[in-house]
Amino acid sequence: MTAALVVTPGDPDGIGPEVTAKALAQLLPELGETFVQVVGARAPFFHHAAGLNLPFDDLGWAFHEPLVEAEPIEVASIRWAVDACLDGRASALVTGPIHKAKLARSGFAHSGHTDFIGALCGVARPVMAFVGGPVRVALVTVHIPLREVASAVRAPLVAHTIEEAHRALTEQAGVQDPHITVCGLNPHAGDEGLLGEEDDAHIRPAVEACREGGIRVSGPVSSEAAFCAAVEGKTDLVVAMYHDQGLAPLKALAFGQSVNWTLGLPMIRTSVDHGTAYDLVGTGRASPQSMVSAIRWARTLVAGPS
Repeated sequence: MTAALVVTPGDPDGIGPEVTAKALAQLLPELGETFVQVVGARAPFFHHAAGLNLPFDDLGWAFHEPLVEAEPIEVASIRWAVDACLDGRASALVTGPIHKAKLARSGFAHSGHTDFIGALCGVARPVMAFVGGPVRVALVTVHIPLREVASAVRAPLVAHTIEEAHRALTEQAGVQDPHITVCGLNPHAGDEGLLGEEDDAHIRPAVEACREGGIRVSGPVSSEAAFCAAVEGKTDLVVAMYHDQGLAPLKALAFGQSVNWTLGLPMIRTSVDHGTAYDLVGTGRASPQSMVSAIRWARTLVAGPS
């Protein structure tokens, strides 16, 4: 049995250690030949593992606490895990939640997991995507103020998102000839310029260029039309222009069970869809279902196209 998945619980003060231990306890019977390497702060994880009677042996999983010098344990753990994926010791990375503001106060220079992992992999523009229920969505812009979205939505970035989504669907998820639907930025995708020029000036040219390049893509269309098509099984992935345009409908359908999926990396990375939830720490009420889904989706991607 070889190490296939490396899991980082994330912020040791959040719910990451709890949901990781709970997920592992739930998944051990189905892991089969998949070996899980948990990497993070030892004390909080084993506190929860002990409460679950999680067996610690060499059959299925192991734990590693990296040496920490000048950075928080959760950052050192991500760094170790990415190295393990890049050098072949692991096949995929599954991450628990980190607290971006807390890390920023400690000098962490990245906006979050995706940005940091991209930098470690030498990838300038990884794409944040999510899978939940019948919906897959990739985001053109992520953690920027809404007032800055219109100026950030430009054809090269839209095309990059479409291309990376197509590559991930075919190469990782095994979707043959996937169909991608692209949302407009403005209501009614601009309504032929009446409600804004970005859709016709920047989004439509990107869609047409990708279509000419052989990708089966349509749009821009209104976001409600795009997500209805996803729910009805008429499209394989929706490209949204900004964070809440993509995540509000997805989380309404599958909150707590959806999975963050990073596209454009030379490795597989999935993550939970929630934050550190400090208000739940110590209550025992944190649900492991998003972590369970993230580990299952990682295993599916590792297996590759069937």
